[in-house]
Amino acid sequence: MLESLHISNYALIDNIDIDFAPGLNIITGETGAGKSIMLGALSLLLGARADMKTVRNADTKTVIEAVFGVDEYPALKTYCEQNDIEWDDARCIIRREISPSGRSRAFVNDSPVPLAQLEGVALQLIDIHSQHQNQLLTRSEFQLQVIDTLAGNEERLRRYRLLYATFREAMVKLKKAKARIERTRDDEDFTRFQLEQLDELDLTEGEMEELERDRDVMTNLTDIKSALYTALQALSDGSKNALGLIDEASGACEELESVLDEEDNIPARLENISIELRDIAETLSAIDSDLHADPAELEATEARIEAIYSMQQKHKVDSVEALIDLREKLRKRLDALDNSEDTLAALEKDARRALALARESAAEISTHRKAAAESFARELAELAMPLGMKNLRVEARVEPADISATGTDKVQFMFAFNKNQPLMPVGGVASGGEISRLMLCLKAIIARSICLPTIIFDEIDTGVSGDVAARIGAMMQQMGTTIQVITITHLPQVAARGTSHFKVYKEDDESSTHTRVSRLDPEQRIGELALMLSGNPDDDAARATAKKLLETTGL
Repeated sequence: MLESLHISNYALIDNIDIDFAPGLNIITGETGAGKSIMLGALSLLLGARADMKTVRNADTKTVIEAVFGVDEYPALKTYCEQNDIEWDDARCIIRREISPSGRSRAFVNDSPVPLAQLEGVALQLIDIHSQHQNQLLTRSEFQLQVIDTLAGNEERLRRYRLLYATFREAMVKLKKAKARIERTRDDEDFTRFQLEQLDELDLTEGEMEELERDRDVMTNLTDIKSALYTALQALSDGSKNALGLIDEASGACEELESVLDEEDNIPARLENISIELRDIAETLSAIDSDLHADPAELEATEARIEAIYSMQQKHKVDSVEALIDLREKLRKRLDALDNSEDTLAALEKDARRALALARESAAEISTHRKAAAESFARELAELAMPLGMKNLRVEARVEPADISATGTDKVQFMFAFNKNQPLMPVGGVASGGEISRLMLCLKAIIARSICLPTIIFDEIDTGVSGDVAARIGAMMQQMGTTIQVITITHLPQVAARGTSHFKVYKEDDESSTHTRVSRLDPEQRIGELALMLSGNPDDDAARATAKKLLETTGL
């Protein structure tokens, strides 16, 4: 539950601290005193956009902080742990700060968090129901959400959405495959022509480098032959060549045996050099023998290079390897076309199976929705009829719909408020006051079904009085036995039901107006109720009525 709320530097509030109690907490005050300002501040904790117009003092940051008791809230604990948010098993503190520059910061248990995570935590702690939210009752998506909440479909929907996502993915694959095959079929003749050209070219990796090297050799054959001649003359063929000189040196060293150290091994080393030089000379001689001027070979090499360059330009690539890759892609494309019927059949089978699994899961959800809808309609009518709608009939229809992310159902709440009146959607038959009372009853039903610590009602009792007002107060008091309820009200019949009563009022000083909040003691409550009843807190008759109201509610 919400244990305490701190607001500073927000609109007319310079600084307030409120300690709330379990049960039903009442907030009253004159119109314009600042009750809605408090809700505006609280909405910032639910992720609402910060408005710099609400910052009271432009030199000081705005701070809204709420402390919640969180005993036995495992889902919230799991959410915090999964998002690396610090956790305390007893308390959860959420805070929003707005700096004078307009920068907003959010914290959960002193851990800085993105605004989305602050909202994710806050929505599990508090529900603020203001008058504009009454129109939610007319929306089909909200009605579906209500039924799913009451049916406990959260985990079932999680599993279903995974299956539905698989189905959607299978359909996308099938659609893309059909489009791809259709495009290939349209371009089949051209694709086969391109592949035939590439196959005829019969490219191999590294071919261009080898061709260019051969061309360079043939183009520069005279210079190469001259260099080979010079090298061979120096090594072996000249009148004075390296091999002959080595042989002379080797013979001379034999006569130096007496002066050479055995460990120097000079004769053997000279022999090794001679062997290496002969091998080099033989290699160069073989190259020289293989090289010969062949204009036809040079012409063929040039033609091959030109054919490859032309193909590269045609396909806008810059290498033989890229052409080879293209060739394989074209081949695969045509192979896929040749096997397209088998491919599409397999993808269609996958899509049908995914659809069947999704529908099976959706059918389970539908079963629980129908059961919850029947129970909900009956309970909503039972709660709402005493609130001035004695002829109310309610039907929550769960009807088949096209498969979607929410399943295969559409939900529509149907109402009749008068005898012999046909059931119709709520937006067409209910007044604003009736919708407000229906929403109160709906929230009361939901509150019993979900683990929500705190719910806040903003003048949901507007437009009612007398016995209906007393019944609304009794309903809120009953809700307060299971969760914490905070309500802003102008009705003394509701205010008298509270276990705690806070008054919001304005106070002026020499320079400005301030919103203040005070918790009323028993005597002050009598005066506040008398003021709400008659406009005069000291009116004896009103005070007597106020005391009777408090006695009647058992407070």
